Amino acid sequence: MTTATGAAFGVVGAGDSGAAAERPSIRGRDRRRTPERAAGTAGFRGVWVATVANRDWPSRAGLSAAAQRAELLAHLDRAVRRRLNAVVLQVRPTADALWPSPHEPWAQCLTGTQGRDPGWDPLGTAVEEAHARGLELHAWFNPYRVANHTDPSRLTASHPARRHAGWTVAYGGKLYYDPGLPEVRRFVQDAMLDAVRRYDIDAVHWDDYFYPYPVAGESFADDASYARHGGGFRNRAAWRRNNTDLLVSEMSARIKEVRPGVAFGISPFGVWRSLADDPAGSDTRGGLATYDHLYADTRKWIREGWIDHVVPQLYWHIGHPATDYTTLLDWWSDVVRGTGVGLHIGEALYKAGAEGQPEEWQDPEELSRHLALAAGRPEVGGHCFFAAKEVAEDRNGAFALAVADHYPTRVRPPRA
Repeated sequence: MTTATGAAFGVVGAGDSGAAAERPSIRGRDRRRTPERAAGTAGFRGVWVATVANRDWPSRAGLSAAAQRAELLAHLDRAVRRRLNAVVLQVRPTADALWPSPHEPWAQCLTGTQGRDPGWDPLGTAVEEAHARGLELHAWFNPYRVANHTDPSRLTASHPARRHAGWTVAYGGKLYYDPGLPEVRRFVQDAMLDAVRRYDIDAVHWDDYFYPYPVAGESFADDASYARHGGGFRNRAAWRRNNTDLLVSEMSARIKEVRPGVAFGISPFGVWRSLADDPAGSDTRGGLATYDHLYADTRKWIREGWIDHVVPQLYWHIGHPATDYTTLLDWWSDVVRGTGVGLHIGEALYKAGAEGQPEEWQDPEELSRHLALAAGRPEVGGHCFFAAKEVAEDRNGAFALAVADHYPTRVRPPRA
C-alpha cells in the first residue's frame, strides 16, 4: 500500500518501495459497497466535531483564522493519538457553510457574524489535514435547521430563508425549512452537494434532525404545504414520512451521480419504533421514536439500500429500564443483517462522568463495556463518539479506558 493513508499507519505492502506516494483522489479509488467494506472490517472509529453554537469547535466565534486552524488541527491530532480513524465534522450547522458556498452564507460560528468571510477554507483544510493523518473526513450537514431563533431579520440579508419567506416554519424557538416543499428539498440538496463536488470528502453525514423533535403544546405549521402537496396520503404523518423518504432517496442518488465513491451515512435517534407500537420494533418502552415523532423511517432506508451505513445514537446505559443499550444493539444488528449496509454505533461519551447522569455513567468502565458487547455482534463495524470536546476532557477517564481496552493500535479507516 503506497498511499499517504498507509504511510500514516506504518503499513507497507508487498512490492512497496517504502516511500509513501500521494493519496489518490477519491475518483481513483474503488469505493463501491461490498459486504466487507459495509461491515467495516478495519473498524470504524469516529468522533463528531460539532460546530453549531461553537459546541466543540471553534471554541468561540471570532477567533483569528490562524487560531481556528490551530484548534482544528488539535482535534485531528487528538483523534490520531486516541487511535481513531475518522472525524465527522459539522460543516452546515444552521443553513450556513464552513466553505465558500455559492448557495449559503459563511457560518456564524466562525466569525460571529453570518456571511463574514473567515479568511480561510475550514472544510478544505479539514479534508487535506485529516487525510494527511490517515483519517477519513465525513462532512456533516443538517438539512432543515435554519437558526436557533425565530427571527429571520437576524439572518444575513442575502440568506435564502429571507429571500424565500414562505420556505420557513418557526417552531420551538427555532427556525426550520419546511420539509413539505419540493423546492426546499431540492435547494438543501443543491447546497450540500456543492461540498461533495468541491472536496475529496469520504462521506456525507446527516444526524437525527429531519422534522424537529416535538415540543409540548406546539404544532409544526405546515398546513399550507400539506394542502398543496399532501393529496393522496392517508394522513399528515404518512405525507411527512414520504417527504423525508424523498429527501434521503434523492440525495442518495444524487451523491452517486456527482461522486460515486462518496458514502452516505445517517445517524438517527436510537429507537425506530417500540414493540408495543409495531411487531418489528425494539423491546423498548416510552419516549420518542423516529418513525412516529421525527417522521423518519430509518429502518426503511436500510432495507431500500438508500444509505451506505447507519450510526444509530444508542445513548443509554446497559440495563436502562426503558431503552436498554444491549436491546437496541441487538435490534439494529438484526436490521442491517444481510443488507450490505454498515452499522456503526453512536456512543454517548458526553454522558461519561457528567454531572446529573445516572450512576452507570459515573463508572469509567461503562463505555468500554459497550464496545465489548458490540464486538460480539459481527454486524457492528465500529463506533462514533459524541463528541470532540469530551474526547479532550475525558472527565472520568472512560474514553482513555475504552481506547486502552479496545484500540491497542491504529487501524486503517474501513474504506481506505
